[in-house]
Amino acid sequence: MRLSPLAIALSLTLATVSSSVHGQRVDDDIDARSTALVEAGRAALAEGDNDRAADLVESALAVDPRNRDGFIALAEIAEERELPGKAIRYYREALTIDPNDLAALEGQGRVLVSRGAIERARRNLVRIEALCEGDCPEAVSLAAVIEAAPPAAQLAARDVLAPATEAEEPVTAQ
Repeated sequence: MRLSPLAIALSLTLATVSSSVHGQRVDDDIDARSTALVEAGRAALAEGDNDRAADLVESALAVDPRNRDGFIALAEIAEERELPGKAIRYYREALTIDPNDLAALEGQGRVLVSRGAIERARRNLVRIEALCEGDCPEAVSLAAVIEAAPPAAQLAARDVLAPATEAEEPVTAQ
């Protein structure tokens, strides 16, 4: 009888802990509504409707903020809008969710090349090659973009002559 309160407390604790762990979603278990909204956003982007695409993808991330494909889609929309700073930020968000996402690494590297950060893009390429077991399209694509990049001096001159855009504002950590 003296151990009854202790046994009851222990059993309640175990029941609570096991039910909360069982109820958690796996990282890769993305809400189907979120996935559908991202696909609709990509379709709108393909049609050239960037505003509608952004709205759909942002809705997808509101439904499930763990949908890294949503962040990649937002980065692609930002690239289409010629906002490389935002694109890099969205790719970084996707990489926060999965640091080994090949599409995010390749996309971020591509945007870094456009901004003149060739060495950082090469680091992304090395990382992609380490993750791939052989040739993979992301590595081939990023390597081609790096090879085709103009010399850093030309990129620097282009940036000096170009007017500042919203994308060049400093990105703050969230």
